[in-house]
Amino acid sequence: MNIDKETIYKVADLARIEIGAHEVEELQADMNKILTFMEKLNELDTTNVEPLVYMNPEVNIWREDVVKQEISVHDGLKNAALHNEDFFFVPKILDK
Repeated sequence: MNIDKETIYKVADLARIEIGAHEVEELQADMNKILTFMEKLNELDTTNVEPLVYMNPEVNIWREDVVKQEISVHDGLKNAALHNEDFFFVPKILDK
């Protein structure tokens, strides 16, 4: 399959990119190389090959989500500019 100039402009329009007239020749050659490679891949026999979702067979190991107190409230509020005994005070940024 060969890509012509009209196809290059159509693909560029679908991708919402602007290409100059001087770029068309190079893009046409590159896209023809890509399609030639894909045609070569279609020649391979893949009847006994299982499809992959990921490249490695590793399974993600999830840890339990355990709530724990890493820092005390007092230590968390220690460097705050404004706070009371439990909360930070921050400037109001939204108007109602």
